[in-house]
Amino acid sequence: MIDLELTDDHEALVQTVREFAQREVAPYIKEWDEKQEFHRAVFEKMAALNLLGVCIPEEYGGAGFDYISLGLVCEELEAVDTFLRVAMSVHTGLNSLTLYSWGTEEQKQKYLVPQAKGEKLATYGLTEPGAGSDVVGSRSTARREGDEYVLNGEKMWISLADTADNFLFFCWTDAEKRKNRDHSGMSCFIVERSMKGFTSGTIHGKLGIRAGNTGYFSLQDVRVPKENLVGEEGEGFKIAMFALEQGRFTVAAGATGVIRASRDASVTYANERETFGTKIANHQLVKQKIADMEADYQMSRLLWLRAGWLKNEGQSSGRATSLAKWQATVRSEKAASMAIEVHGANGYSNDYPVERYLRNCKAAVIYEGTRDIHTLMQADWALGLKKEKPARKSLPPWKAVESRGAVAL
Repeated sequence: MIDLELTDDHEALVQTVREFAQREVAPYIKEWDEKQEFHRAVFEKMAALNLLGVCIPEEYGGAGFDYISLGLVCEELEAVDTFLRVAMSVHTGLNSLTLYSWGTEEQKQKYLVPQAKGEKLATYGLTEPGAGSDVVGSRSTARREGDEYVLNGEKMWISLADTADNFLFFCWTDAEKRKNRDHSGMSCFIVERSMKGFTSGTIHGKLGIRAGNTGYFSLQDVRVPKENLVGEEGEGFKIAMFALEQGRFTVAAGATGVIRASRDASVTYANERETFGTKIANHQLVKQKIADMEADYQMSRLLWLRAGWLKNEGQSSGRATSLAKWQATVRSEKAASMAIEVHGANGYSNDYPVERYLRNCKAAVIYEGTRDIHTLMQADWALGLKKEKPARKSLPPWKAVESRGAVAL
């Protein structure tokens, strides 16, 4: 069944998020971006609307909505600024959904519930100074001592690193497998900021997402109870890949918002600006750019909607999510660049938002799997060199699928 019409509840959610972003962020984002200021209070207001737990079941403090709803929230937030969606990606996509799917009941009650309610902010620690796409190149370690694990390592380029309360920390628990680059020797732990030996810092001078907090955190002999091990020893790589797929979905939906924002800004400017005695909207090459943005927006949206639908249905979605993330981020970079050209010299100034769109969207082409990684993945799937694996863990039992009617493609 092909049905692209959103439900009334979906539409109401979109309106709520759009009004929130326009009221609480849009009037201030230019200043926050210039000053590189992070305002945690914004996320407290998002929590009041239950947005930080939008797709977490109500029994764990969330709103109980579906994956389409999560995508809609991300698209609306990033249409205003990327730092809003980034928080949704790491807090909800990478951390909370991972805890829901892999955590014990005790871990869900202790960590997931306050995160879904927005009482605690959470993030994800995989990337290191010398290990990004090469996950098994990481150096972080954990050793078992009685009823505790002792964690050591440093994570880099972590969103919310200097402000989050809870962290997922990926490291080696098997030294021999680390030496052989066997990822089955990796494990995942929950770390709290308050734990002794934990330190963090902020990265300054970023190209974009300047209103967001990006940084690093370090663990020096941090002791965590054995109950903070997520899954079993040796499942860390599987958990990390599961988490990345959820994060990629949020990135795809958010990048689609950048395309839409670039298109809308270009349409407004083209209908106001005059050259050679006519509005530039009448110039054919300006029309071509706007038409390209419209096409890229519609295609990117369809891709993330399809990925979301597969997730709602409990079907394998890695391939669809990868394609959506790859295409939406690349097209967002293209759309933002064209928007600057439509604005001419004004597009090179921060008097207009399009230069910020371009600076912000560049990061998404890199994180959650670079464009190169996704290009190779898609080629391998098409060539039959890579097989899509069944969903490793069931996702939340969306009541939204039946009562709210998820979009079917």
